[in-house]
Amino acid sequence: MAAEMSIDAFDALPADAAASTVRVWAAIPTWVDAVVAARPYGTRDALITRADERARTWTRTELDAALAHHPRIGEKPQGAGAEAAASRREQASMSSAGAATTAAIADGNAAYEERFGRVFLIRAAGRTPEQMRAELERRLGNDDETEAAEALDQLREIALLRLEATIV
Repeated sequence: MAAEMSIDAFDALPADAAASTVRVWAAIPTWVDAVVAARPYGTRDALITRADERARTWTRTELDAALAHHPRIGEKPQGAGAEAAASRREQASMSSAGAATTAAIADGNAAYEERFGRVFLIRAAGRTPEQMRAELERRLGNDDETEAAEALDQLREIALLRLEATIV
């Protein structure tokens, strides 16, 4: 995850450094550009509101591109960057998963990718492995449009959680 900072520190960052920070929250270039361009915010709440508003405009194409940066649920995120560190923290509850749950999630991931052509995305923070498995199984029954909307909502939740953990 990006280093913690105040809203004043975020507002004062050079544009490229601010973009690097925002990209950890969600790697969607148009969103990163919009969030950075709207500075200064002055308050954390103003930043959260703007980020949320812009995230609600994401498209399926942007979702698919952003998911290239997200590990599968149940697999250890690789890499040493801030995004990989955030994913490891968010998926920490998977370390308590039993073998049956881990296997069910792996099988569900494969079925999901076959069905929808992208990795299954869920806000893992605050969920148990069993809750994630149940959501994966439920969402396999979605039609393409419904599932894209759910995945976009999950990505938005992840981005906002990462923002809130960074801007203190």
